[in-house]
Formats: sequence, C-alpha cells, structure tokens
Amino acid sequence: MFILWWIIVGLIAGWLTGKIMRGAGYGVIGDIIVGIIGALIGGFIMRQIGFAGEGGMIYTILVAVFGAVLLTVIIRTLRRV
Repeated sequence: MFILWWIIVGLIAGWLTGKIMRGAGYGVIGDIIVGIIGALIGGFIMRQIGFAGEGGMIYTILVAVFGAVLLTVIIRTLRRV
C-alpha cells in the first residue's frame, strides 16, 4: 500500500511540475519518477530546515512538487551543459 501511495503522490507531483515548469515533459512514467524522486528531495530539504513530515496529503503533495520542480531545474541545467 505504501508503494501505491508513493506512485499516486509522484504522479500528482510530476503532473503539477509539468504544468508549473512548462516545456517538454518526461512522459507518464518519467513524470512519476520525477515526482517520487522530487518527494524524496523535498522531504529531505524540509527535514533539514526543521519541518516535521506530518501534514497530510496536501502537505505531502506540496513538498513533492517543490522537490520535483527543484529536480527539473537541475535536470534542465545539466542538459544545457
């Protein structure tokens, strides 16, 4: 069940990141992967600045989108180099 939750949050975060960042997306699977990795990155950053990981579904999606946007910026920057 936990893996299903990660996939759902990853899908939502990846889709929202695609809408926020504009441009060519990574496809459905790519967006899910970016969303899941973004959730991990966002969660790590939020824990480092002192926010607890307890906030429910909306908090989880917002943190995942934050991380996915950051990851997308990094990926696009590295592709230019």
